[in-house]
Amino acid sequence: MKRFWTEATTQAEEAGWRVLLDGKPVRIPGGGPLLLPSSLLADAIAAEWQVAGGAAGGEMSYADLPLTRLVGTAQERILVDMEPVILEISRYGETDLLCYRVEEPTALADRQHEAWQPWLDWAARDLGAPLRVTSAMVHVPQEPSALAALAARVATHSHLELAALGVAVPALGSLVLGLAMASFRLTAPEAHALATLEERYQAETWGWDEEAASRLRRVGEDLAVAERLLTLARS
Repeated sequence: MKRFWTEATTQAEEAGWRVLLDGKPVRIPGGGPLLLPSSLLADAIAAEWQVAGGAAGGEMSYADLPLTRLVGTAQERILVDMEPVILEISRYGETDLLCYRVEEPTALADRQHEAWQPWLDWAARDLGAPLRVTSAMVHVPQEPSALAALAARVATHSHLELAALGVAVPALGSLVLGLAMASFRLTAPEAHALATLEERYQAETWGWDEEAASRLRRVGEDLAVAERLLTLARS
């Protein structure tokens, strides 16, 4: 689509902050105005729109507006009914990446234990969610009390934070790593490195496959947007 505005600005109102394109509010797909809880978040979204397409008449796509799309999803889909999203995110605790280890090669097994176990220890200690670990190729059931503790922590997050977790947790394959990001104990690059430990090990041995490398880059970009929203949502 072509950029139709010249200037993106923000405006404070009783219900929250709006982003304006030449004085007209940005709207979510359902038709209502995009409403932000803080000036920092509004400024960040206005900055996306100011850059998109370069200038009036320039070509742009909604891929140029990742933060806007994520916040719009939070407002239109999550805020109205948060429980399904909480349940969907929480289910990743049942098959958390950190719980599934290899036996061979031993060098990779050692890396997994060294890199991943501290975060399972954190989940047990700080979240009250001790999780079982396996090296078998079958599903390992987790204690209902541990899963309930993880779900309770997910439920403490706002609709904006849930939108970010809804991107980060599937991308990482780990609810524990996603919650560590949301707690600002891990940065997006750190969480990404932990989640792709096996891929990076294989690349050391066989070299990078361009398709796999491209996929990892896309995941890294998604995690960066999720991290940015987590930061702005807390500001």
